[in-house]
Amino acid sequence: MSGVTAHSNVAIEARALVKEFEKGRHTLWQRVRREPDRRTTFRAVDGIDLAVETGEIFGLLGPNGAGKTTTMRMISTLLEPTAGTIRVLGTDVAKEPRRVRAQLGAMLSGERSLYWKLTGRENLEYFAALYHVPPKDTKDRVERSLAAVTLSDRADDYVERYSTGMRQRLALARALLPDPPLILLDEPTVGLDPQASRDLRDRVRDLRAQGRTVLLTTHYMEEADQLCDRVAIIDHGKIVALDSPNALKRTIRAEEIVRLDIGIAGDGDGAAIVDRLSRAGTVARSERHNGTLSLTVHCASARELVPAAFDAAHAAGATVQHVEVVPVTLEDVFLSLTGRGLRE
Repeated sequence: MSGVTAHSNVAIEARALVKEFEKGRHTLWQRVRREPDRRTTFRAVDGIDLAVETGEIFGLLGPNGAGKTTTMRMISTLLEPTAGTIRVLGTDVAKEPRRVRAQLGAMLSGERSLYWKLTGRENLEYFAALYHVPPKDTKDRVERSLAAVTLSDRADDYVERYSTGMRQRLALARALLPDPPLILLDEPTVGLDPQASRDLRDRVRDLRAQGRTVLLTTHYMEEADQLCDRVAIIDHGKIVALDSPNALKRTIRAEEIVRLDIGIAGDGDGAAIVDRLSRAGTVARSERHNGTLSLTVHCASARELVPAAFDAAHAAGATVQHVEVVPVTLEDVFLSLTGRGLRE
């Protein structure tokens, strides 16, 4: 993406953002033996332009390894960009990282964010001191943060007795302690059961209702679709699409998606079936695994395509094993842009 325009209503602005990491290392023994340095670099983030507007929930959507967390860590000042610039609430991240950190709350994956041998309240009191919350404000901030994530009634229980969902909510409460206008959430619902995920999404919506800006990463399409005002789809460190979920789904020229599993007899490759279905819709995906042909077909009417699929299979001596008709999702947008699914 390009052409990001500076605007007073922009909470986060990144331009030409690049992050490279070294692959491999040159050991002491290799240096003693004067072996050539075979270290290489790879780009985890490759020229991202991004503008997150104040007061919106903005999602970075992509598979694991796409560059989402690396982008988040650069915005939160934990990683230095190899190239490019980031401004958070008007402040240059490279020049004034302390000021940036004072204006944001972050819940990042892979960090040790809670102490299980302390109560929920004790955890928040400890982090309030680390975040330089004025002592006179600490009690009120802790109570408000607990209330915001509906943990007031369990505040004095030890964290080791919390469920996974409760710990995630307490981690979110920790991010709220500085009363920040900007919240960064990295894969906030990973590992949560459906009920806990739904509850955490409700908490995120509450943050927007309070006027805060939320930037989150996810590889769950449904989560991005339900929560986000706008979504940037990231693949191999690049933004390949950016818009509202509904606008992105409208880029798929289909009303319905049909997913088929077809059992192929003998050495058949299913080419005749694919060719016949291509006349009734767009075959977005075709894979053969152990005698089963799996197809994803974009079409105007599943009612017309499904009988055509049975006819095509019968004519080829094959059997339709499974049929699923679904609405267009962000997974289909990703598939149309990259040729593969989000979880590959």
